[in-house]
Amino acid sequence: MNPIDMMVTDYNCEYLGLSRLCLMESAGKSLAEEAGKIAVYTFSKPVKVVIFTGSGGNGGDGFVAARYLLNRGYDVDIYMLKENIRSRDAKTNLDILLNMKPRLSRLNIFNLKTLDDINNSEVAKSNDSEFIIIDGLLGTGIKGKLQTNVRRAIEVINESKGIKISVDVPSGMDPLTGNVDDLAVIPDYTISFHKIKTGVRQADEEVVGGLVTADIGIPFEAEYFVNYGDFLRLKNRDVKSHKGNNGRLLIVGGSKDYSGAPAIAGMAAIGAGADLVYVTAPEKAAEAIKSTSPDLIVTSLDGDKLSLRHADEIVKLSQNVDAILIGPGAGIDEETSKLFNVLAAKIKKPIVIDADGLKQVDLSLIKNREDIILTPHIFEFKSFFNVENDLKLDIDSYDFKKVDENITQFQQIARQIKGSVIVKGQYDLILSGTKFRINKTGNAGMTVGGTGDALSGIATSLLAQGLGTFDSACLAVFINGLAGDEAFKVKGNGFSATDLVSYIGSVIKNGLC
Repeated sequence: MNPIDMMVTDYNCEYLGLSRLCLMESAGKSLAEEAGKIAVYTFSKPVKVVIFTGSGGNGGDGFVAARYLLNRGYDVDIYMLKENIRSRDAKTNLDILLNMKPRLSRLNIFNLKTLDDINNSEVAKSNDSEFIIIDGLLGTGIKGKLQTNVRRAIEVINESKGIKISVDVPSGMDPLTGNVDDLAVIPDYTISFHKIKTGVRQADEEVVGGLVTADIGIPFEAEYFVNYGDFLRLKNRDVKSHKGNNGRLLIVGGSKDYSGAPAIAGMAAIGAGADLVYVTAPEKAAEAIKSTSPDLIVTSLDGDKLSLRHADEIVKLSQNVDAILIGPGAGIDEETSKLFNVLAAKIKKPIVIDADGLKQVDLSLIKNREDIILTPHIFEFKSFFNVENDLKLDIDSYDFKKVDENITQFQQIARQIKGSVIVKGQYDLILSGTKFRINKTGNAGMTVGGTGDALSGIATSLLAQGLGTFDSACLAVFINGLAGDEAFKVKGNGFSATDLVSYIGSVIKNGLC
């Protein structure tokens, strides 16, 4: 499992009512149980357990494990390399151990602040093999050169004759790739919680040891419901970045009758964080879009509709952006259809196809592209994929079989393409190959025109900022629904798409806190 996916899942458990403190308790208990099994198998008796901890969550797992190991009759020493514990839940579990005074349990806690402290520790000096070391130093790994004291602690662990157990990933190993940039713990066992990290699974057995997966009670729904944890996927903005470094996108749409859709999509894209939003539209629509907002960079195309003669100009514009949105407000026309299909074939940047684009782009042209997002409601979905039955998106149920069958139907159809598909509904369904997610934000007021254009603008903005196709699709529907919920709080069902757009920036800001 990708480490960021695990972090997202942990956070999303909170929104099912399952706190991360509970998950840490379960992880620590599982760690103690597995360490106990290893001790009995190896030594046939309780032995001393030494737990190395850093400042993160894996150290917290170690603090919890200490309590359970003490209750099983083990002597436990904790070697803390960091006094400043970043994880709130880890700090809570350390406080529990510190509150155990007068000490009645066989527990010692050592703060190893210097290299001398590490070198003079019992583990560094001992030639004994009858003890267990638990590595909770770096948790999800680190890239680049290690801090001197951490590096020395890893050397001490590796030089020890005791049994070595790493928590989740050997400290010093990249959890995504399995690479080691500097030095890593070489454990006899690696204990992962919920699912094995991608890098650990890919690494050779001699550098990760025996793999153990412990169930800590994370429900499937925490992985499949989009929620606030998904904000962790957004990339941190470089404080030294310049205009355009954080996403440029192009919106191709508009017609003599429809100018609002591309304008709403453009403003939504800005609200979602894109630096520069270009809109190219026919003359009348372009003038109206310019008057909507000075923040949009509008290119006017001759005529009152998008047509094949505009292809070269649009393809040229696309070369200077990171993602393209095709379709909002374009109308249905034979010439427009020809243009959209040429663009879908020629433009090699990530593309979102929405609204009138869905009605005119040929499935065969985009079926093998992974960098495509489609944003249909159920009728558009059926039309695009030529579904002739009475298919409905109906997953608001406690009936597992019904939900499973409905999602499977949509998966089988959407697999005709390699990109991602957002099926808009009461609950949005996001599909990509065998993957799916469900979004539950939003409300009945979002049936108002333009909210779908806002969604496509957000999705294109996230793509332009470097987020992957599936993650962009998932987070876009969540953000769009959150913004709609904020608009509903103020205006009830009487809010407009413009009202929704005005909340996009604030719901993202709040989600990142």
